[in-house]
Amino acid sequence: MSILINKDTRVVTQGITGKTGQFHTRMCVAYADGKNCFVAGVNPKKAGEDFEGIPIYASVKDAKAQTGATVSVIYVPPAGAAAAIWEAVEADLDLAICITEGIPIKDMLEVRNKMKAKEAAGGKRTLLLGPNCPGTITPDEIKIGIMPGHIHRRGRVGVVSRSGTLTYEAVAQLTELGIGQSSAVGIGGDPINGLKHIDVMRLFNDDPDTDAVIMIGEIGGPDEADAARWCKAHMKKPVVGFIAGVTAPPGKRMGHAGALISGGADTANAKLEIMEECGFIVTRNPSEMGRLLKKAIGA
Repeated sequence: MSILINKDTRVVTQGITGKTGQFHTRMCVAYADGKNCFVAGVNPKKAGEDFEGIPIYASVKDAKAQTGATVSVIYVPPAGAAAAIWEAVEADLDLAICITEGIPIKDMLEVRNKMKAKEAAGGKRTLLLGPNCPGTITPDEIKIGIMPGHIHRRGRVGVVSRSGTLTYEAVAQLTELGIGQSSAVGIGGDPINGLKHIDVMRLFNDDPDTDAVIMIGEIGGPDEADAARWCKAHMKKPVVGFIAGVTAPPGKRMGHAGALISGGADTANAKLEIMEECGFIVTRNPSEMGRLLKKAIGA
C-alpha cells in the first residue's frame, strides 16, 4: 500500500503540450507503471490531438469523463496555474498536484477560499499538493512530478518535505543504506499551499505499510510545530526530523516564498526543539537523516 497514489491511479496532465509538461510527462510515463497511469492531457486549443499516444481533451471534466482520471498534475505557467487548480477541483478529482512555481499569492488565496466554500456547501473535497512542489512518488509503481525516479526503491519508510532537493537527499540516503520508501511527498515551499506536514503525517500513521517517517521542514510558519504536536499525541511510528535554515538571519527570505523568519517559534532551532520535545529523533546535519532512521528501525 502507499499514500495518495498507486499503480491504479489514473492521471491527467494539465499543461501537457508545454515544454516542461512534455518533458516530465515523458519521464513519468517511462517510470514503472506510468504507461498505464498517464491517460489524458488538457489543452483547450488542442483537443482531439494527442501527445505521444496520450489523448488531449478540452477540459479536465472531459478528460475525467472519457478516461476515469482521478488525479491531475499541473505544469501550467504561473499566471494560469491557480485557474488550472480550480478546474481540477471543479471536476471533482481526488487530488491535484501543482508543480508550478511563482503563482501570485493573491491567486492562491482566491482558489483556496473557493475550495473551502465548495467543501462547506457539501461539495467533494479535492486534495491539493503544492504548488511549487516536486510531486509525489510510490516507488516501483508510479511517480507524478519532477523527482528523479532512479534514486527510489520500494520499501516501508515515508518521506515528507517542504524542499524538493531535501526530499531527494533523504530518499537517496535511505536507498544507499538499503532502505526502501513507501511514498515520498514534496509538499512545496509556498506560504499558501494544500496538504501540510500534519496531513501527510496522518496518512503515514494510518498506512499499514509505512513503519517510520523522515519529516523535513524549513524556517518560517507554524506547520512543522503543528505536525510535531499532533505526532506527540497520535503518531505510533518513529520519526526523524530535520529543519533547514539553522543559520538563516531573521527577516530574510531564503529560497522558498514561505521560508521567512518572522521571529519567535518559526526559526529552525525553535522548531527543532519542539520536534525533540514531541519525541522526534532530530538532527541538525542533513547528511545524518538516513543513518538515524536506520538506527530507529533497527535495520
